[in-house]
Amino acid sequence: MEYILIFLLILAIIFLSIKLWKKSKEYNSIYLKYKDVIDIEEYKNKIKQENELIEKQITELRSDYSTKRIHFEALINEIALYEEKQEILSYGMYTPHFDFDTSDKYKIALLDVREKEKELIKNDKAVLSSMTMTVEGSETDGKRQIKNYKKLMLRAFNGECEGFIADVRWNNILKMEERILKAFEVINKVGELFMISITENYFNLKQEELRLTFEYQDKLHKEKEEQKRIQEQIREEDRAQKEIEKALKDSEDEEKRKNNALEQARKEMEKATGEQLTKLKEKMIQLQTELEEARELKQRALSMAMQTKVGKVYVISNIGSFGENVFKIGMTRRLDPMDRVRELGNASVPFEFDVHAMIHSENAPELEKLLHKEFDSHKVNLVNDRREFFNVSLDDIERTVKKYDPKTEFTKIAEAREFRESMVMREKRNVVKKSESNSLFDKVPVSI
Repeated sequence: MEYILIFLLILAIIFLSIKLWKKSKEYNSIYLKYKDVIDIEEYKNKIKQENELIEKQITELRSDYSTKRIHFEALINEIALYEEKQEILSYGMYTPHFDFDTSDKYKIALLDVREKEKELIKNDKAVLSSMTMTVEGSETDGKRQIKNYKKLMLRAFNGECEGFIADVRWNNILKMEERILKAFEVINKVGELFMISITENYFNLKQEELRLTFEYQDKLHKEKEEQKRIQEQIREEDRAQKEIEKALKDSEDEEKRKNNALEQARKEMEKATGEQLTKLKEKMIQLQTELEEARELKQRALSMAMQTKVGKVYVISNIGSFGENVFKIGMTRRLDPMDRVRELGNASVPFEFDVHAMIHSENAPELEKLLHKEFDSHKVNLVNDRREFFNVSLDDIERTVKKYDPKTEFTKIAEAREFRESMVMREKRNVVKKSESNSLFDKVPVSI
C-alpha cells in the first residue's frame, strides 16, 4: 500500500511538473512577444531617444542642404555668366544710360571715356597700393616689384574688359556688365595679399565704356533702319511718280488720238449722206465721250502730280501668315493702290493680303501717322517702326478711322481664299493618308 501511495505521489509530482513546464513555456512565449512593452517607461525613453536622434539628423541634413544649395546656386550663376546661350528674359531688359540723338555723339562720348581711362593710368590712379615692401633689404626693388604687380593686375583687367566690350550685343549687355564686375572682384581678390586694388573710378569708366559701346552700336542700327525706311519711302514715292507721269503721258496720247479721230470723222461727215452720215454722227458722239474720259484721266493724273500728299491709307490682313486680329496699316500714292497690296503679297508672305479698307486722303502720310499713333500700344514689333502691323480688333480700327473719315467703308470678313483652300486640301490629304494607313494595317496578317 505504501508503494502505491509513493507511486501515485510520484505521478502527481510528474504531472504537476509537466503542467508547470507548459505554463512556464507559455509565459516565456508571451514574455518574448511583449518584452519590449513590458516596461512602459523604458519603452517611452527609448522612443524619445530615437526621435531626438532622428530630429538631430534631420536638422543636420537641412543645414547641410542649405549650405550646399547656396554653393550650388553660386556655381550655377557663375556658369550662366559665361554661358553664351543664356535666355535674355532671365536677365531682363537693358535700361539705357545715355540719351544722345545721333551716333556721332555716342562716338565722341566713347572717345572721351577712353581718354579718361588713359589719364587715370598715366597719373597712376587706375591701380592703387597701400603696402610698402623690401626685396632683400632694398626698398627700391620692393617698389619696383609692387609696380610690376600693379601692371599685371591692370593688364589682366583690361584684357578681360576688352573681350567683353568687343563681344557686347543686344542680348548679352547685362551679362557683360556682370562679367566686368566679376573680373573686378576676382582680380582685386588676388591683389589683397599685396594690398593692391583696381580703383572704383577705373572700374566705373570700364562699365561706362561697355554701355557706350553697346548704345553706340544700337544707335547705328536704328539709324540704318531709319535710312531703310526713308529709302523705301523714296522708292515708293518714285514708283508712284512714275505711274502718275505714265498715266499723264498715256492720257495725253489718248487725247491726241481721240482729237485726230474726231477731226477725221468731221471731214468724212462733210462728204457723207444718208445712212453713212447717221453712223458718223453716232461715232462722233462716242468719240466725244471717250475724249472727255481721256481729259478727265489727264486732269486726275495732273492733279496727283501736283499734290504730293494725296494718296490712300489701306488696312489689310493676312490670316494665313499672321493669324487673326493682326492688321497692316500703310499708305500708298499709287494710282491703283491695289498694285501696292499685290506687291506686299508677292514674295514676303505665303498668302495674299485681304483688303478691309482703302481710305482716300488729301494728306495720306499724316493720316497714316495719326493711325499708327492711335494704335502704338498694339504694335506687333515694338522695336522696328517700319513694321506697320498691329494686334487689334477690326472694330477698333474702324471706329478710329471714322473719326477722320466717316464715309469709309469697311469689309469685316477676310476672304483668305488661298489659306482656307490650303486648309481644306491639307485636311483631305490627312484623311487620305489615314485611310491608306488603316488599309495597310488591315492587310497585315495576324499570327495566332
